[in-house]
Amino acid sequence: MDPIFKVDPWCIEEDELHRDQMRLAESVMSIGNGHMGMRGSFEEAYSGDHLEGYYLAGVVVPEEKDGTVEAGAPACGAKAVSAMNTISLRIRIDKEDIDLAEDTVQLFSRKLDMHRGLLTREFIISRKEGEVHVCFERFVSAARPELLAVRCRVYADYPCRISLLPAVNLDVPEEDSILNDPLWECIDADEEDEIAHLTAVTRENAFGMAQYTVSAAMGVIPFGEVDKDRIDTHENEIVRRLSFDAVPGDVVGCDKFVCVATSRDHSESEILNSARTGAAAALNEGYDQLLQEHEREWARRWEKADVVIEGDEKSQQAVRFSLFQLFSAYYGEDETVNIGPNGVTGNRFGGAGWESEAYMLPIYLSTVGKFTAQNLLRYRRLHLEMARQNAADLGMPGALFPVFTFNGRECHDDLKSIFEDIHRNNMIAHAIYRYTEYTGDRTYLETDGIDVLTAIARFWMGRVHYSERKNQYMIHGVTGPDAYESNVNNNWYTNRMTAWELEYTADELEKVSAEKRAELGVTAEEIAGMRAVSAGMYLPCDPALGIFEQHDTFLDKERMTVDQLNFEDRPIGLKWSRDRIYRSCFLQQADTLLGLYFLEHLYDTEQIRRNFDFYEPMTVHESPVSACVHSILASRLGYADRAKELFDRVVRQDLDNVDGDSMDGLHLTGMAGCWLSIVQGFAGMRIHGQLSFAPVLPEGWTAYSFRIVYRGRSLEIHRDRDRAWVVRLSGESLEILLFGEKVLI
Repeated sequence: MDPIFKVDPWCIEEDELHRDQMRLAESVMSIGNGHMGMRGSFEEAYSGDHLEGYYLAGVVVPEEKDGTVEAGAPACGAKAVSAMNTISLRIRIDKEDIDLAEDTVQLFSRKLDMHRGLLTREFIISRKEGEVHVCFERFVSAARPELLAVRCRVYADYPCRISLLPAVNLDVPEEDSILNDPLWECIDADEEDEIAHLTAVTRENAFGMAQYTVSAAMGVIPFGEVDKDRIDTHENEIVRRLSFDAVPGDVVGCDKFVCVATSRDHSESEILNSARTGAAAALNEGYDQLLQEHEREWARRWEKADVVIEGDEKSQQAVRFSLFQLFSAYYGEDETVNIGPNGVTGNRFGGAGWESEAYMLPIYLSTVGKFTAQNLLRYRRLHLEMARQNAADLGMPGALFPVFTFNGRECHDDLKSIFEDIHRNNMIAHAIYRYTEYTGDRTYLETDGIDVLTAIARFWMGRVHYSERKNQYMIHGVTGPDAYESNVNNNWYTNRMTAWELEYTADELEKVSAEKRAELGVTAEEIAGMRAVSAGMYLPCDPALGIFEQHDTFLDKERMTVDQLNFEDRPIGLKWSRDRIYRSCFLQQADTLLGLYFLEHLYDTEQIRRNFDFYEPMTVHESPVSACVHSILASRLGYADRAKELFDRVVRQDLDNVDGDSMDGLHLTGMAGCWLSIVQGFAGMRIHGQLSFAPVLPEGWTAYSFRIVYRGRSLEIHRDRDRAWVVRLSGESLEILLFGEKVLI
């Protein structure tokens, strides 16, 4: 299927109406600000196939499980629930609604301006009396997280009655079959001083999960001479009704402001007042001023984080799109929320997982700064007690962090993942290491961080077992990062990362104060035990091949390479049975190589090369985070063509709907991988004792540059055909390594 979006360095634009790909366009045109976000659905009525979604950070409902709950599993899952429709603005021409599913469309354009954070739409429809021209603008304020603004302008080339109905309503379909009951109950709908409000609460549940109250206050400024104007409040809806008797030459419309406050951020008694106060302030300041304020904030973000690519506009557009969607989903102001795999573009996945620490934290650390990255770490510390309960439910000591979560509770419904994908614990620990190494700041590590590290280490001390036959420690019954292997023994990645975590925790426990160790109840014997298990961990390997074995029996499989697969068998994740996949040698994503990526500083280039040459040809890359890891390692190994090929595989995954599933929600982890492939891959950025770069120029590019923040400095890294150089934009002088040579910036 041909791409539907024009290529432009700063915009995503659809220049004709694709009714058959409406869901894809709605995903790609999503906007957000960390507090709320929404898919790029139409403001006016649309009767064709589409998927609305209006999401509020951390506002979720329980997802009841079918059948008996297995021992050790959570009683329920959880789902990001679509909240009230805040963008609704129906348009009637002579009492007939505009509906682009039915109307004859002469012109259509929908454009996401990523630099400004602005979604615009323009269309012309034909009616028997003449043509109607409509323009929309919409943004969720990057400066005021609770604020949404919509501007609508309408022109008809014949005399007609134009009615605009800006509204907020609870009439949002939820397609998840498990969640087929009403998810919201309206508890108040009223109007005062031309500001209407709607307050609703999530449904009661039997699982002890908090209910959430949300108030949306709406203010409207008409544009043009209004003939009739009234506000109606109904159960489940508030609506302003504006009518204009228009003649050719008249442009009419309105500016709509909605302020959305939730019980996550306010006490129950203050929610409504906060929403109304925000809406009143928006009415007073007006659309243009609020838009300028919003644009200034986005300009500030781009100034810190932009990646410039010369010679490849498709990659340029895609990388900026990745950064835009990541920053729309999360910008680090709130330590009680994290980044879900779909961001604010869909709800296929339930909350944040280990990918947040693995792939997203480095971007925020380098482009936004240590405060934002530290909030990602604090998010896990806030949920440490729930992680302890997760471990206790499995009969284990310490803490086991969830597969996916919104609020610390496990919300995933895949028992295999809950019980077997325990490698997720180590990525929480590695994020603490990565943050400390990057910032040079040990404050978090020595306070909250060491609590998390110790709890994770205690889980592993309970989860490993000692093999008398091998005289080593082992971990059985796990699934590693490669989801195409299940319930294996001694997954190299899991064992190696556990050994690293135990050693790292032991080292840091010996560095913190005696008072802190006493607070944690840590003894010298416990630290010695961690070191013994780390040193004695069984790590499967094959000396003849010179590789680390993915798990105990991996090398017993029939070995094939991806190029031996029939075209009609791809993707195997959709075409093959799970049984067939598990018995095959094919990998969904990096597994052993992922361990070598995270612990790269502990292995030499030839060790990494042997493992890359063995595993990558068997990898089908059917995960959004697979290609980036392989691209980064390929860059280190000097496999320039393969590094670029793998980058190209992921960079436009959503814009070109490569896997055919972007209509359900975007792949934010893959978007993070785009940035990592450039900065850690092509530019070779590493932080192992000293900041270093070794930039190479990918085939097809004439130059590239990007910015990072590092220990109080702002740096800009450049590479063109002839040279690489680094500019210090602010902060004190800094010594770095450039192609292995010390350079003072």
